[in-house]
Amino acid sequence: MNIAIVGIHTGIGKTICSAILCEALNADYWKPVQAGELENSDSITVRQLCTSQITIHPERYRLNIPASPHYSAAMEGITIKKEDFDLPQTSNHLIIETAGGVMSPLAKEFLNIDLVEKLNCPVIVISENYLGSINHTLLTLQVLKNRNINIVGIIFNGDKNQASEEFILSYFNVPFLFSVPRFENLNSDSIALFAPSVSPIMKELCE
Repeated sequence: MNIAIVGIHTGIGKTICSAILCEALNADYWKPVQAGELENSDSITVRQLCTSQITIHPERYRLNIPASPHYSAAMEGITIKKEDFDLPQTSNHLIIETAGGVMSPLAKEFLNIDLVEKLNCPVIVISENYLGSINHTLLTLQVLKNRNINIVGIIFNGDKNQASEEFILSYFNVPFLFSVPRFENLNSDSIALFAPSVSPIMKELCE
């Protein structure tokens, strides 16, 4: 099963959640676009956080400037094109981590949601509790629904806010998968300890 990981915002834990899913499913990982931090990319982070020998597929675009991909690409004289993206060849589960939020631009008139739509795979939404996150989460869910993209679940990352989470789940009736705690020490050991608790959930989802 191919699963796209989309976020309600940037920096809300997509990479940590992707590592957990890769560890839980022994899945492959792919970050189609990496903007900045090439020496400490999300692909490298996932590799470091997983104890299993997962396959990391190379990024389609590796951009030097740590900014919105459309800006980074433009500054490097690159145009990111929808037709440049094809799913990596694998017989394994594949976790696809998008860059930024679901409406973040990759190029003029080409957003993350367009990439997800082209790849034609279900999505898991990553949310995090902060002031304004209910609005950001509901907007993300709604725009995905408007495009008829299959939302297979939501993961809440970080500090728990029961009132916010309950409102989101009741308002949109999206399947709740699990919550990810804020790890005191984020490393491969903490991911390896946590992943087995969600492995049955994810394996059932992928059946």
